[in-house]
Amino acid sequence: MKSMTGYAKVQSTYGERKLNIEIKTLNSKQLDLIVKVPARYRAKELEIRSLLGQLERGKVECILSEESTASAATFNEELLTTRFESLRRIALASGATDKYLLNSLVAMPDIWNSTGGDDEVSDEEWQQTLADLRKAIAITDEFRSHEGAVLEQDFHKHVDLIEAKMNEIPALEGERIEAAKERIKRFMAEAAVKDVDSNRFEQELIYYLEKLDITEEKVRLKKHIDYFRQTMAEEESCGKKLGFVAQEMGREINTTGSKANHAEIQKLVVEMKDELEKIKEQLGNVL
Repeated sequence: MKSMTGYAKVQSTYGERKLNIEIKTLNSKQLDLIVKVPARYRAKELEIRSLLGQLERGKVECILSEESTASAATFNEELLTTRFESLRRIALASGATDKYLLNSLVAMPDIWNSTGGDDEVSDEEWQQTLADLRKAIAITDEFRSHEGAVLEQDFHKHVDLIEAKMNEIPALEGERIEAAKERIKRFMAEAAVKDVDSNRFEQELIYYLEKLDITEEKVRLKKHIDYFRQTMAEEESCGKKLGFVAQEMGREINTTGSKANHAEIQKLVVEMKDELEKIKEQLGNVL
């Protein structure tokens, strides 16, 4: 089982450039890709998005950024002059000062270059970038697996508690049935009902108790719990399936509560619901 939460950062150097690749993933109902790349890599964005599709689901933000490693980087004088003149005209027309304009322009990364500015990415450099991107994806996937293992432990704890509370119910059922019988007899006595056919009374009593029987609900809940555990153990991308199983668990717990007619069983049902809600809160983070 994997979480949708992940992170990775990979850095490498090619010539006089240092490339940083950072991937962050959060939970989302589908794959939501946000890709930010330098101008030189815009032609490669579709390939980058295709590779990121390996992460299957979640909000995925991938940022590629470059830094110059040249000891004496140069700036693009023509680009700097053009931008300065354009922004200066705007500043003068609006009555603003251009005192810090040059400082702001010099801080722009694309003003500085050591290999020709927005030159195309060479095949060799692109192959290195692909290798780095695959490495970042693998690290993100490993992060997700680790987070998924933590979630799995937490789910096991809550599922075990639900099962333990379900197993406390049979000890209370005998008392519940006897209480139901006594309640019916007391009602008939208070209503002064006479000449009751004992056979008919037993038939009606059995019919009433059958409507209160929760054996099937307990059996189905046990099967859902086992399937929940099995799915966690056998599948990596199981968030949606676990969500469906949790819904079925909730249905059986609710039906048990509506049939319980017993204070202590109702208390156990409330406690099972509480544990199930804790599971549902975290299921949104499962891949």
